[in-house]
Amino acid sequence: MKRLLCVINDDGAFAHACHADLRGWDVCLVESLSAARKLLAHQHYAVGLLLDHGDAGRDDETERFLRRHHHMRWVGVFDAPRLEQPALRELIATHLFDFHTRPVDMLRLRHSLGHAHGMAVLERGAGANRRPHTGGRIDGNSPAITRLRAQIAKIAAVDAPVLIAGESGSGKELAAQEVHARSQRASGPFVAINCAAVAPALIHSELFGHERGAFTGATRDKRGLLEAASGGSIFLDEIGDLPLDLQASLLRFLQERVIYRVGGTRTIPVDARVIAATHVDLPRAVAAGRFREDLYYRLSVFPIRVPPLRERKEDLPQLTELIFHKYAEERSPQLKGVSKEALQAMARYDWPGNVRELINRLRRAMVLAEHRLIMPEDLELPGAGPIGPIVDGLGSSRLSAERIAISDSLARSGNNISQAARELGVSRMTLYRLMAKHSISL
Repeated sequence: MKRLLCVINDDGAFAHACHADLRGWDVCLVESLSAARKLLAHQHYAVGLLLDHGDAGRDDETERFLRRHHHMRWVGVFDAPRLEQPALRELIATHLFDFHTRPVDMLRLRHSLGHAHGMAVLERGAGANRRPHTGGRIDGNSPAITRLRAQIAKIAAVDAPVLIAGESGSGKELAAQEVHARSQRASGPFVAINCAAVAPALIHSELFGHERGAFTGATRDKRGLLEAASGGSIFLDEIGDLPLDLQASLLRFLQERVIYRVGGTRTIPVDARVIAATHVDLPRAVAAGRFREDLYYRLSVFPIRVPPLRERKEDLPQLTELIFHKYAEERSPQLKGVSKEALQAMARYDWPGNVRELINRLRRAMVLAEHRLIMPEDLELPGAGPIGPIVDGLGSSRLSAERIAISDSLARSGNNISQAARELGVSRMTLYRLMAKHSISL
């Protein structure tokens, strides 16, 4: 049986007549959009029939509902005079698979619903050929991600510190969450702190807590994040930015499993697993004296490397689909998906900002795209380049000269963007775009 969700927004008489006449369909009748929302929260329907209420004042609510449930194919039934309203015509053109006017030709309506169901079956069949979603926190099925998940599965079972390395935006916190979720501490808390985002004067109190009267403003005892993570895991992101004096305190905790609060005199036992992450080359930081060698070896009992997006481009289609559906409510109304040309352009780009950059570019394109599909120009990918080999020697020479001119101007101006832009005769924003295009950083 083909399943159909029928949303009644009129008097209901026609809906019940439809119910009786739609042979071969398993029809579920609901009496409002709110009831449909509750049903769709835990049941799946590929096709929906929307019986219009005739009240133009509720079209905004209908538009929000259809935008949220865009993955379904909707057929609408309206009173003919309503089609003279521009807002309704736009809603129909943007969100509906087909529409009918009263009085309804039931034969044509059955054909419309059957066509909608057939298209849904075709789409579901195409989706079956995609590699399955893993169901974990780390999305993707590339060899690099498969190896990462296998490594995490082994490490998670052993209750020892973990050090996660990887570029900014590559998903180090997701890897940390996966380690925690697969460990025996999964039922305990997962507490995260970005060591680079907290002022050095405050981070000691944030991590270890303080006693009342320890400093001005300390009017009561406060538990630190390490205590809050007891029984679970604490994730220290960007640990390479941790001040040296705090590194010594953290080392003491790793060795003795106890802490002192700021201003305190008694030891407090804490049972928390430390998972640290950094984009900094810690061995080089150790050699430069910016990071304690003994702490580095304490933390790196189990080192993990999260691969950058450029090493797992096979995951781009799946990641793109997941991001598109996650932020579907933000998209422009006419947008239905991502074009093959855009996916090809994404595969040619190196993604220096990794998955975080992918999310940001897709979200911006979902809002600003003017077509039914996201096109390469909507992503504004710098230097993605054309498909196939580059044979335009003159173009290559021009790009090389452009890069040299920008680099020289920045060097002469001491990396002053405004001064370099004036010298090159472009705006600051244009200079920023050119720098991104040529992968020039300050």
